[in-house]
Amino acid sequence: MSKVILVTGASSGIGKSIATFLQEKGYTVFGTSRNPKNQENFSFELIALDVLKVDTIRKAVDYIVKKEGRLDVLINNAGMGITGPIEDTPTDEMRAVFNTNLFGAVDVMKTVLPQMRKQNSGFILNVTSIAGYMGLPFRGLYSATKGALELVTEATSMEVKSFGIKVVNVAPGDFATNIAAGRYHTPVFENSAYKEMYQSNLDLMDSHVSGGMDPIEMAKTVYKIINTNNPKIHYKVGGFMEKFSIVLKRILPDKMYQKILMNHYKL
Repeated sequence: MSKVILVTGASSGIGKSIATFLQEKGYTVFGTSRNPKNQENFSFELIALDVLKVDTIRKAVDYIVKKEGRLDVLINNAGMGITGPIEDTPTDEMRAVFNTNLFGAVDVMKTVLPQMRKQNSGFILNVTSIAGYMGLPFRGLYSATKGALELVTEATSMEVKSFGIKVVNVAPGDFATNIAAGRYHTPVFENSAYKEMYQSNLDLMDSHVSGGMDPIEMAKTVYKIINTNNPKIHYKVGGFMEKFSIVLKRILPDKMYQKILMNHYKL
């Protein structure tokens, strides 16, 4: 029987690559978008789901279960970026990114879990970020949301294990996607104490994304993970230095690690 898979945030970027790859592998894939259109551009069925609106999450999950009779895998990918100095970033925008990246992802998990418990099987894969392992300058809020989702994943994996449900996360590094266009960018204010530092770091972030890995690498990794009988809880996908930076944080004194980051970001 073909696994039934739900991929949130599948209209572009990493989500679209994952959904397309899994569809090509013979799975029954449903991707989501807040405003699905141009279905002809997708090899999988694209349905409406906004992680900020629980009623749309329930409607999407109910549609899949009614149509297919089951839901085997959730790829919790929908999210947004945010940049800016902590001092300059509007608190409402901080709340908005937490609502999307953390609480939105949690609400999708909460909605699929009853069906997975009923089946006594299921697989939830939360897409986090290598940025979630460290507080990056001018991306502190994004790092915080993804780090929080990593910890929620750890807790949930223990809570649902007895129901035959596996919960893991995969943390990508920089990938060549349109994520920069979808970020909330705190403006570079003329009177900001961070004006020059922030602008140079914005340019650096964009260059990292444009020079990032092909999203197909994420899709291949997700395929391997969901076909692993005894998966790990944490996976990382990125360049050597991106993954090695996590190791360095574990073994180096805090201030030494901070100095390395500051040198990298020219602070």
